[in-house]
Amino acid sequence: MRLVVAVVGKAKNQALGDAIREYETRAARYWPLEVHEVREERGTPGSPTDRVREREGVRLAEKIPGSARTVACEPGGKSLDSREFAELLRTARDQDRDLAFLIGGAHGLASDLTGSSQMRLSLAPWTLPHELARLVLAEQIYRAGTIVRGEPYHK
Repeated sequence: MRLVVAVVGKAKNQALGDAIREYETRAARYWPLEVHEVREERGTPGSPTDRVREREGVRLAEKIPGSARTVACEPGGKSLDSREFAELLRTARDQDRDLAFLIGGAHGLASDLTGSSQMRLSLAPWTLPHELARLVLAEQIYRAGTIVRGEPYHK
């Protein structure tokens, strides 16, 4: 079982980038975690956002292991509490199933990625910048590890 996080872009804010790396490092103590950052597409003023999402989607798709169950992180997806999310990861581990979490760029995920994903997951009831979405996901992956092991982080 592998957990793959494929995300468009890098954190531009150093403090936010440090927090993301901290939680990804913590999460990797519990789960085999791979993080792939793909280049953000530079749109020009007036360029169609569909085209930007499509090009970023191609880059994200290249990072998804062939057998992975894909989870598109986006507003309007299924909302899970921390225990439900931990159960999702535990089930994937127990079934030796790879999970790939996809986080789009400023314009979101390409429709072909969301359409082919086995699950759409909401990380918050609001639209989050992709950097914050990545931080929230990393923290929840870490938290899920502590829940599965019965450790006291999750109260």
